[in-house]
Amino acid sequence: MQRKQFLKLAALSNLSLLLNPYKIFAFTSFKHAPLLNSNNVTYYKKGDAEYDTLRQGFNKRISKFPLVIALCKNTEGVAEAILYAKQNNLPVAVKSGGHSMEGFSCNNGGMVINLSLLNKVDWIDKETITVGPGCTLSNLYDNILPKGRILPGGSCGSVGIGGLVLGGGYGILSRKYGLACDSLIEVTMVDGNGQIRNSNNDKELLWACRGGGNGNFGVVTSLKFKTHKAPETLQSFRFKTHQVNTVQAKSILKKWFQLTQNLPVDCFSAFVLNEDNIYILLTNAGRHTPELQKTISALSALSGKTTQNKPQPITSALKVFYGLKGPVYFKNASAGLYRNFGDIENYIDKVIDKVLVSSGMIYQVNTLGGNIINADAEAAAAFPHRACVYFSELQTYWDHESQGAHMIKGFEAVQDIFTANGIHTQYCNYPDINFKNWQTMYYGNSYKRLQQIKSKYDPNNLIRHEQSVKN
Repeated sequence: MQRKQFLKLAALSNLSLLLNPYKIFAFTSFKHAPLLNSNNVTYYKKGDAEYDTLRQGFNKRISKFPLVIALCKNTEGVAEAILYAKQNNLPVAVKSGGHSMEGFSCNNGGMVINLSLLNKVDWIDKETITVGPGCTLSNLYDNILPKGRILPGGSCGSVGIGGLVLGGGYGILSRKYGLACDSLIEVTMVDGNGQIRNSNNDKELLWACRGGGNGNFGVVTSLKFKTHKAPETLQSFRFKTHQVNTVQAKSILKKWFQLTQNLPVDCFSAFVLNEDNIYILLTNAGRHTPELQKTISALSALSGKTTQNKPQPITSALKVFYGLKGPVYFKNASAGLYRNFGDIENYIDKVIDKVLVSSGMIYQVNTLGGNIINADAEAAAAFPHRACVYFSELQTYWDHESQGAHMIKGFEAVQDIFTANGIHTQYCNYPDINFKNWQTMYYGNSYKRLQQIKSKYDPNNLIRHEQSVKN
C-alpha cells in the first residue's frame, strides 16, 4: 500500500474509533455473533468504504471476498479477532503486505486478519530490532540503512516483512548474509486458540518460523532480528542481448551457470529471458577484484551490450530494485531450484521455445549459494533447500482482465514442461496453485515436523489457505 493510502486508512480507522468506539456489526443473515470493535481491532464488512482497499492484494487477477476483515492495531487485537473467528467457525487468512502470488492472504467467506498497521521498527540495541509484520521492505530499509545496518531482504519495496521472512526470504545480499529468516531470533505469535505465544519458550516455534511458510499455524505479530553491518556501496552491471533464438539463449544460459558457480559472496546475479531478449544482472557489494573482473569480461563477451554503473551508496542503490507498487495482473511462480545447469540441460530448449514466442512471459534464474549454505543455519531453520544454488521463477504479465485466460494457459504449458521433467523442489514464497505435491516441493523433509507444530498451535486448522500445512 502506498504511503498516502496507508495514512488515509490509518486516519479513517482512528476517526471511526473516536466517533463510535463500540460500533457493532450484526451479521444476522450469516447467523454469526455480533462483532464489537475495540481499541485493539476494527472490523470491516462488504459495503464499508475501506473494505475493498483492505482486501485487495498485489495481484489483481485474484479477487476474494471475506465475510469480515479485522484491521488489528496490536497483538491483543489479533487475539480478539482469532477468538471471534474460532467461536464462529470462520477460516482465517493472514495478510501483512498482500503479496501472496496465489492470493493466500485473503479468502472467501472467512476472516482476513490485516496486519498493515503493525508496521513499526523499534531498536532494542545498536544491532537488534523488532519489526511488525506489516512493515514494508522499503520502510525497513529507510529505518535501518541510515544507521549502517542491513537485513538481507528481497528487492520488492512494497512487500511485507512478515510474508517475506516466514517463507525464507532471499535477495541480492543473501549470498553475503544468508536468508532473511537466518537473522530472525524471536517471534511473538497468536495461535489458533487466541493464545499469545513467544518463541523464547519454544525453540521449535522459532525453527518453524524460519522458512516454514505463511498462514500455517499462527499469526506472527512481532519479529526480532539481529541486523548486520551494511555494505557502504553497491555496484550494478547489466548485460543485454536482443533477438536471440533458442540455440543462442541456451548457450548463453549454460555459460552464465558456469561463470556464476564461484561468484564472490558479495555478488548476486540473475539471468532473465524476456521473449527474445536476454538480460543478465550482476551486483557487487564488495571489492572489485581481478577474479570478479574476469567474470564481468566473460559476461560482456557473451552479450551485445554492457552497462556498468559506478558504485552507489547502499541507501540509494537498493531503491533501484524496488519495482512496481501494484496492484497488477500477473502470474508468477517458482520454476524450480537447481544445483547446476545439468538439472535442466536436457529439456530447457522446450522452455525457451515457449518463452520466445510468448509476449509478456519471463523466465528468470537467480543465484543462491554463498552463505545461504550454512550448516548451523540449516539445522536451525525449516527452510529445506540450501543445497540448491540457483532459484528460478516464471512470470507473465498483462494489462487487461480479459487477457488473463490466454496468458495463464501459456504459463501453465511452460510449468508442465518442468513438472514432466522431474522438477520437484520449489520455493514456498513463490507458490503455484497447480503444484500437486506442494508439501514436499516447498518443505521437503521439514514437512512432518511442521505438521507437529501445526497440531500444537492450531489443532482445529482455523488458520489456513489452499496450500497451508495440514494437521
